[in-house]
Amino acid sequence: MKGFLLLEGGAEFGGRMADPDRRAIELAGGPDAPLCVIPAAAAPDHNHARAGENARRWFVSLGSRQVSVLPLIDRASADSPEIADRLRAARLIYMLGGFPAHLCESLRDSLSWQAMLEAYQAGAVLGGSSAGAMVLAEHLYDPYRGQALPGLGLLPGVCILPHHASFGRRWAPALQAQLPQVTLLGIDERTGLLDDGPEGEWRVYGQGAATLYRQGQVSVYQGGQLFRL
Repeated sequence: MKGFLLLEGGAEFGGRMADPDRRAIELAGGPDAPLCVIPAAAAPDHNHARAGENARRWFVSLGSRQVSVLPLIDRASADSPEIADRLRAARLIYMLGGFPAHLCESLRDSLSWQAMLEAYQAGAVLGGSSAGAMVLAEHLYDPYRGQALPGLGLLPGVCILPHHASFGRRWAPALQAQLPQVTLLGIDERTGLLDDGPEGEWRVYGQGAATLYRQGQVSVYQGGQLFRL
């Protein structure tokens, strides 16, 4: 029984972001489902405590009654057996935005990532916003280095462009040249995607759109619409 993936494009805690997040809570089992927040992507600029608290307040405002912000901020803490145990028991795991390469390098081959995969395979919802969504794909664009890097690989043949309507779309031409066989998935701010449609199709939630760059074609999907990756 595989779970669900939640991909969000940024500007996550407010407004129409309630749409995908409420659906994720529902898929996770409802208000009493254990929800774990991973703030590691916000650690390089020392923003993880504030960002984690913002996330906790947001999910509580949506009705979640078991929200924990885990002290997972780097590679060392990602190998904590206690943190891994909490992730294994979670039903919704949410990764915050920030620095995508730091988040990816913190999780790769760690006890926490293995626990997250086990939770996902047991039916949990796994996802995040901006950097927290980017790391789940096979390819990861690091805007700070200006290059594509290996992601964590849950979405083969995909690279995610968050903040698409504001600045993420500017990454597309260079990535199309670097990764010509890869599907680029642009996600607008205040917009989320869940693979909760019929036969695992992706559904768009929130105020913006999802944009697919694939084999030279560009397709745009608005709120409520379904598509396949």
